[in-house]
Amino acid sequence: MKKLLVTVTNNNIYTMEKINSNDQEDSKPVVLITGCSGGGIGNALARSFAANSCNVVATSRSRSTMADLDQDPKFFLQELDVQSDESVNRVVNTVLDKFGRIDVLVNNAGVPCTGPLAEVPLSAIQNTFNTNVFGSMRMVQAVVPHMATRKQGKIVNVGSVTALASGPWGGTYSASKAALHALTDTLRLELGHFGIDVVNVVPGAVKSNMGNSGIAIYDRMPEWKLFKPFEAVIRERALLSRKLRQTPTDEFAKHTIAAILRKKPPAWFSYGNYSTVMAIMYYLPLCVRDFLLKKAMK
Repeated sequence: MKKLLVTVTNNNIYTMEKINSNDQEDSKPVVLITGCSGGGIGNALARSFAANSCNVVATSRSRSTMADLDQDPKFFLQELDVQSDESVNRVVNTVLDKFGRIDVLVNNAGVPCTGPLAEVPLSAIQNTFNTNVFGSMRMVQAVVPHMATRKQGKIVNVGSVTALASGPWGGTYSASKAALHALTDTLRLELGHFGIDVVNVVPGAVKSNMGNSGIAIYDRMPEWKLFKPFEAVIRERALLSRKLRQTPTDEFAKHTIAAILRKKPPAWFSYGNYSTVMAIMYYLPLCVRDFLLKKAMK
């Protein structure tokens, strides 16, 4: 919508020009976030970006899981399956058609997987990596050509402190996040040439839906054989995120968005309960770390 701007000069000459009322809206950063289901980290990030005057494209596999964002004009909702090339390309093209650009990509979509590595079905491991690793890379490869053409952009990959010290029963999830950390480090070096900043966001214990989805996935696992004696403690591991002292998602999102929106964002940003403890664990001698983590098997 265009309006008339009337200007009065010192010589009382009146001039009129048309201005576009959408100019201010068009100048807002366009942020595309995956995994924005209600109650999760992505959902909180979406609301925090919107509170910081950004155009937010919030996505999840089902629009119904983002009901709290629906009907709010601050959000442009899209159904997106990061495991599907067709779905990713469709959403990216839709966003570019609507806004003309993507300034920030946040790869937040992720799934948990709990169980002993020797018995977890390979299909479950593949599904975890297909979402947490290949899903993120699918988004990166879809968005980077556009950002590279503009010589600017930010890519944010959401990892996990569990990748810093992988313990028993959570090896699949930790490995997927460790892979994402390594890919993020390489992307930062490769994409800097094109003016693209790459940020590794590493949450500590942050309140989310991971516990609910984790136990749902765990309950579909086959009965353990070799590890039958550990069944109770393995199931406890699937419920662990519910029992830890967790940082509220809104608090985590507020601090994370402040870091991402800096003119020069940090390469690594970690926040949340136990993030410091896990960082210390990473640097401990392996014998000490193993001694501490083996207690989780009892």
